[in-house]
Amino acid sequence: MNDWQIVSSITGIYLLIVLIVGVSARRGQSSSLEGYVSGGRSVGLVVLFFIMGAEIFSAFTFLGAPSEANSTGAPSLYILAYLSLALILWWSIGPRVATLGRRYGYISQADLFADRFSSKTLPIVMAVMSVIALIPYLTIQITGAGLLFTFATQGKIPFWIGSLVAFGVVTIYVFTSGLKGIGWTNLLQGILMLVVAWAIGIAAVLQLFGSLDGMFTEIQRTSPEHLLMPGGGEGWSWAAFSSAIVLSVLGFVMWPHVFNKSYSAGSNRTIKQTVVFYPLYALLVVPILLAGFAAITTVSDSDLARPDAVMSHLIVNLLDLPPIVVGLMLAGAVAAAMSTGANLAHTAASIVVRDFISVVKTKKLKESAAVTMTKWCVVLIAILAFILAILNVQTIVQLFLIAYGIVIQFLPMTLAALFWRRANLAGVMTGMIAGLIVTIYFTFLQASPLDIEPGLWGLAVNTILLVSASLLTPAMDRNHTSRFVQVNRKQQSTSQTRADSTPLET
Repeated sequence: MNDWQIVSSITGIYLLIVLIVGVSARRGQSSSLEGYVSGGRSVGLVVLFFIMGAEIFSAFTFLGAPSEANSTGAPSLYILAYLSLALILWWSIGPRVATLGRRYGYISQADLFADRFSSKTLPIVMAVMSVIALIPYLTIQITGAGLLFTFATQGKIPFWIGSLVAFGVVTIYVFTSGLKGIGWTNLLQGILMLVVAWAIGIAAVLQLFGSLDGMFTEIQRTSPEHLLMPGGGEGWSWAAFSSAIVLSVLGFVMWPHVFNKSYSAGSNRTIKQTVVFYPLYALLVVPILLAGFAAITTVSDSDLARPDAVMSHLIVNLLDLPPIVVGLMLAGAVAAAMSTGANLAHTAASIVVRDFISVVKTKKLKESAAVTMTKWCVVLIAILAFILAILNVQTIVQLFLIAYGIVIQFLPMTLAALFWRRANLAGVMTGMIAGLIVTIYFTFLQASPLDIEPGLWGLAVNTILLVSASLLTPAMDRNHTSRFVQVNRKQQSTSQTRADSTPLET
């Protein structure tokens, strides 16, 4: 058997195991929309930790991160910075969101804001923005899976077949089992990713340089600019570096699937524990970045078919590894893409049905019809993202930051909804739409001023207009807004002590 056939067989066996675990997870799951989307609001710490971790440990980590380290060096460390801080804002917001979700039966992110601002138009606008952001993010995962198969099998498995097989498996278990399928497969895949990440990092450093000290000494001798800001290649300015961290930290907690997973938590304490333990995911990213640094002096641009191929080139062409190990490494890398992709497809489908179709439809959807429609939307969204992956010309890092620039526009509205009674619909709609326009303008039409990420300029305009328009227009009923703003510390503390004994937190 040829090496590429062994690699493919190992990965194929892994995909079969994931499929079995994902489909089996449907046992005991409620047939309601809440059961399919939120897992019955009973997800525990371990599963929630791996579900949330999948949002950040994705194809971007295995492909984008090492490629950025190889290209620029020191600036790639922004990934570790924002990973450590990614959920810090959720310590305050997450329990409030979860409490309101249990109390009022929210399933999607927009449910909360539609209720808070008494609007049927707002969830439609949010649904469009969310899907526009989620589909490119999903495209990243499908692109990553296809590239990994192609590189690891030396082109014997073409890009489209690799991505189709990997995300065919994802689509089947998400269609069948919803959030429970995602949770249990992410647990399995998270463990494999941890092992594979360290195996790749250690192998790259030891086989190519003998030691970590030897690697950085060689980089300092041949490419010292990679160890300093603004880095090698085109480099990053300090403004670009800092704004990328801020954009990623503030934008991360605004992803619709973060809200959905908070609704699924068994208690507010589970959410806070997840925030505390979340930086442990840096243990997976550190070795991946080390592999990228190892490529600085060993991989040239002429060696790569595309910029995102650094990791695959290391594994296949530079490291002396038996095909069985390469197969396991491929499986771990594909697992990163699949675990994130499952979350994204599941969330995007629930948004389309819950926040768009259910709102524009004159007659109320039956529960069974909504569940069926959500499942088929998973299939349609996966197909659309697959087509975009085939046609994609953007790099993974570019897609990643564009998607974040869109979802960060939900931040002012979120803070206003939970902490400022005076905020109203006119304010949030004006701010959000203006912020989106500014972000699009500086992303595609005009260079961003001062080298700051376009999404942050949109965020600034968004915040100013939200406050101004809210103060210049009539306030909402105080009794109504108090339902959201007065989820105070005492209420949260009481709800945490009662979380495990009652589904309603007050």
